[in-house]
Amino acid sequence: MHSSGNPTAAVLVIGDEILSGRTQDVNINTIARFLGERGIDLKEARIVSDDMDAIVEALNALRIRHDHVFTTGGIGPTHDDITANAVAAAFGVPISHHPEAVRILRAYFREMGREETEARMRMARIPEGAELIPNPVSRAPGFRIGNVFVLPGVPRIMEAMLHELEKHLAKGTPVRSVTVEARLPEGDLGDPLRRLAAEHPDVSIGSYPFHEGGCLGARIVIRSRDAGALERAVQAVRSLVGRLMTGAGE
Repeated sequence: MHSSGNPTAAVLVIGDEILSGRTQDVNINTIARFLGERGIDLKEARIVSDDMDAIVEALNALRIRHDHVFTTGGIGPTHDDITANAVAAAFGVPISHHPEAVRILRAYFREMGREETEARMRMARIPEGAELIPNPVSRAPGFRIGNVFVLPGVPRIMEAMLHELEKHLAKGTPVRSVTVEARLPEGDLGDPLRRLAAEHPDVSIGSYPFHEGGCLGARIVIRSRDAGALERAVQAVRSLVGRLMTGAGE
């Protein structure tokens, strides 16, 4: 799909509870860190409601543009868990109870002394052609179809399952980053940093202001896949900050 550079990815978070503010999403951050360590660039993150058309539309747009798409949420046992149906619709395939998923869930219910209900067995419904993603925490599997990985919304379960799909991911060169702190108003850094960034095109330089203990300042984050370019840019930023803080300026 992408002929050069690192593989790209998108996250699609599904759930009315996120959009209403009842639940705070932490999965995007977890996935971003996981992907970054493997040289996969997270380019987009979307949040959609528990609406079939909205999920299908977003999923189809994202899976065309990116090497990997991760969905979280909507694969539980309740009536509003419609992600599996939406994924099947997006790929134009039927959905039914997957024999291996049924076996896994039945064994788990027996082990836990839980009744096998129709609602619980909804978690075994998988689009045709999909492969199961093991769930080492609560057993109910996720699944992979094409370049889409369908994961639960519960953060600790989602994070555990991320590591189960490592072998399926196209990887690239991880981005390294260094942070330089400047105890200066961000406005003092704007023009000099812009010039410095132009002199170092192989790195990304971002400025993030803070106000702590009565002190205004900014944390300058320098990022690159090229270790040499990163080191040169870091030294240039440190030199710039030193000059500005001693009043030499530019």
